Amino acid sequence: MGVTTFTEEISGPIAPARIFKAGILDSHNLLPKLLPDKIKSIEVHGDGGPGSIEQINLAEGGPFKCIKHRIEELDKENFMCKHTLIEGGVIGDKIIKVVETVKFEASPNGSVCKITSEFHTADNSEVKEEEVKIGKDMAIGIAKVVEAYLLQNPNAYA
Repeated sequence: MGVTTFTEEISGPIAPARIFKAGILDSHNLLPKLLPDKIKSIEVHGDGGPGSIEQINLAEGGPFKCIKHRIEELDKENFMCKHTLIEGGVIGDKIIKVVETVKFEASPNGSVCKITSEFHTADNSEVKEEEVKIGKDMAIGIAKVVEAYLLQNPNAYA
């Protein structure tokens, strides 16, 4: 088995506690409302903590019906979540899982979201840029939509 790791940083004007609450802790309620053309619903199987499975049911017409994440770690005090993509998306014969760690840290202008993605392959094959781009573009897009919502609604998740 091979592992390829990628990192990404996204800066934004929202405080870490607030964007973590909205984008991570309440994502199952908020994201289907903000992105109805992409996300039909999010079902949480479990209590929302480690070991829980999030099933993201995608809107019709996309390449996948759903994707599933297993929550590995959830640190509410340090604004960190680690989850594993276990079904859908890039998961297949070559990529067997993707472990993603998302951490929000304070910055002078709001926060920095640090994302580390580990692509675990069935063999030692290399992960292609287009496979990484799918998840990267989705993460950035979701972060910007949540950020815009919080800017327009200053009392939400305060």
